[in-house]
Amino acid sequence: MTEPTNRRIVLAARPEGEPTPDHFRRESAPLPEPGPGQILIQIHWLSLDPYMRGRMSAAKSYAKPVGIGEVMEGGTVGEVVVSNHPVYASGDFVLSHSGWQEYAVADGDSVRKLDPNFAPVSTALGVLGMPGMTAYTGLLNIGQPKSGETVVVAAAAGPVGSLVGQIAKIKGCHVVGLAGGLEKCAYLLNELGFDAAIDHRASDMPERLAEACPRGVDVYFENVGGAVWNAVFPLLNDFARVPVCGLVAHYNDTTLPPGPDRTPLLMRAVLSKRLTLRGFIVRDFASQADEFRREVGTWLESGQIKYREDVVEGLEHAPEAFIGMLKGRNLGKTLVRIGQN
Repeated sequence: MTEPTNRRIVLAARPEGEPTPDHFRRESAPLPEPGPGQILIQIHWLSLDPYMRGRMSAAKSYAKPVGIGEVMEGGTVGEVVVSNHPVYASGDFVLSHSGWQEYAVADGDSVRKLDPNFAPVSTALGVLGMPGMTAYTGLLNIGQPKSGETVVVAAAAGPVGSLVGQIAKIKGCHVVGLAGGLEKCAYLLNELGFDAAIDHRASDMPERLAEACPRGVDVYFENVGGAVWNAVFPLLNDFARVPVCGLVAHYNDTTLPPGPDRTPLLMRAVLSKRLTLRGFIVRDFASQADEFRREVGTWLESGQIKYREDVVEGLEHAPEAFIGMLKGRNLGKTLVRIGQN
């Protein structure tokens, strides 16, 4: 009888500019064995997120990069196969950070048990997981939206932006989303209830955005940078708040953007308009995890919050799906289904 093996995808080389399939390598390895206090997990769902592009680089950041030859990192949901931990049993579903592979060993104290009866387990990687908590904590702690204010969110059809906009609507705000293409804009308007949706690829995007924000912008949730930031910046009101979550337009940059240095213009606006620009990492608000899951879970159950999952079948397709996500080809949360659940 053939011994089971663990298929995995490792980082083969560090990209300069846009990643390609050649920067990843598929491998097979012996099935790992759990030690004392550990569990063996069969991965069913892999999360693909923009932050992973930064982990492919050796540049100094807030987290250690993936080493050459190491398994690509990522959030996962899987099923316990073998347990040497008293809290977990075979068949339990757990959230872990096990990366791009079919099986993984994890310390039992480092994972979280999931209840499939509460919500589909895949949501622990999306609307009820890291992207959802990023939206919830960044908007409410830094953006602090108030009823009647205008909230603009970039990458609004993605897992973070879509929840930012829906929470802002719950808080009574006028919500404008920017997304790439007519299908995504229709999703924002017809399914998520945004007040306006702007195609960021449109040649007249700045003019359309200004028309959608007649009273200026009070909160801008930044996921993109680039041309979107340039269009939003002149519309920021006095005391506007800008949670800076991501800059996906610049993740593949190898040099500074061309043109004059606009730092003095930005700093003058920060001073004269008393702007708040604050970058954040979701773990900054780790103490709010239970509150987030409880409140967003309630909104989800009541139908006030909706979500989509963009599911790719098979671990071997993860590199292609990741590259496509960085180019905005996904609608909703990008997931790779590795096993049945």
